[in-house]
Amino acid sequence: MTTIGIGTQSSEQALASLSNMTQTLTPIAADEHLERIAKAQAYMLANNIDAIYLNAGTNLTYFTGMKWYASERMVGAILPALGEVQYIAPYFEIGSLNGFKVIEGPIHGWQEHENPYTLFVEVLKKLNINENATIGIDESAQFFIFDGINKAQTGLTLINAQPVTAHCRMHKSVHELSLMQRAMDMTLAVHQATASMLYEGITTTEVEAFIKQAHQKVGAPGNYFCIVLFGVATSFPHGVKDAQILKKGDMVLIDTGCKVHDYLSDITRTYVFGEPTMRQRMFWDHEKAAQMAAFNAAKIGATCEDVDAGARNYLAAQGLGPQYQTPGCPHRTGHGIGLDIHEWPYLVGGDKTPLAPGMCFSNEPMLVIPDEFGVRLEDHFYMTDNGPHWFTQPSYSIDDPFGLNA
Repeated sequence: MTTIGIGTQSSEQALASLSNMTQTLTPIAADEHLERIAKAQAYMLANNIDAIYLNAGTNLTYFTGMKWYASERMVGAILPALGEVQYIAPYFEIGSLNGFKVIEGPIHGWQEHENPYTLFVEVLKKLNINENATIGIDESAQFFIFDGINKAQTGLTLINAQPVTAHCRMHKSVHELSLMQRAMDMTLAVHQATASMLYEGITTTEVEAFIKQAHQKVGAPGNYFCIVLFGVATSFPHGVKDAQILKKGDMVLIDTGCKVHDYLSDITRTYVFGEPTMRQRMFWDHEKAAQMAAFNAAKIGATCEDVDAGARNYLAAQGLGPQYQTPGCPHRTGHGIGLDIHEWPYLVGGDKTPLAPGMCFSNEPMLVIPDEFGVRLEDHFYMTDNGPHWFTQPSYSIDDPFGLNA
């Protein structure tokens, strides 16, 4: 039988079925940023870290609320273990940055002909952070920033700031979870609308354009990212160079997400345009079972690699793999998510991070059947005191992927 909910209406009708879902949401406010700073400073004091450098990007936004982009110029902030945030930026950007400032703190400016890394060391000295101090450098900062600081300093110990940033960011607050929940709900609605407007002969490029419009309709600026694949191309986890044209019997894989007040969604649905073959049906069912095996392994105190093993052990029992070999699952079972689409920790062999409340993960142990098709069912869950909780319910069945007749 034809897959339920696929190709039932025009793109205009599908768009008309969507509405803005963001009116009741509020962004992260200054008080929560201050709580994050206090948590980071407590960790730094307990672990003998005197300060960390936050580069323009999501770490700077997470702690200070300031939104700026990483570039060839040093723009960021020093977060000391004691005292207030100190911003560093080119002089000509100070006016703009003042408009983005959420958390107070002086902005130390450097002129274009001056060395910003020397200024960085001078600001540390003003904070009474001198030689023999330990300074964490934002793990996402470009190498030239680390290199510049390293050449300008004497006696400092420079380390990766990730233990501090990850310690704070991987445990989401109730407010963060609510923003992510709405983003996930929005993207799932977009998925369902997209499936409904598919028709034989549509191109992946046309579907991508619709998904952008659909995300805008539900209240997001657009797609944060979008992968649309048909047929054999679905066996390439992150896509192929050329567009495809939809044919009857094709596997369809759509992976997309949006951003709501800086927090991200990320959902993948895979289904068949037309009637599934027995082989498509078998592997789709294996994918769903592997996803559930991972979810069931996600217990408080279990490790991230235990969750990956839950999916991988199920697949091995079906003769798939072994481990990361294909036919089977060639990539990790999941990743953390929040302000970045891929955050710590990761559901992968070797990651021994214990699961704890507030951690959020994708669950996507994709099956790749080389030269035939791929199946990726991706939903996210977050950890509570009682175990994992889905943001979105997994795809119902290959015949009814959105559970319209469930």
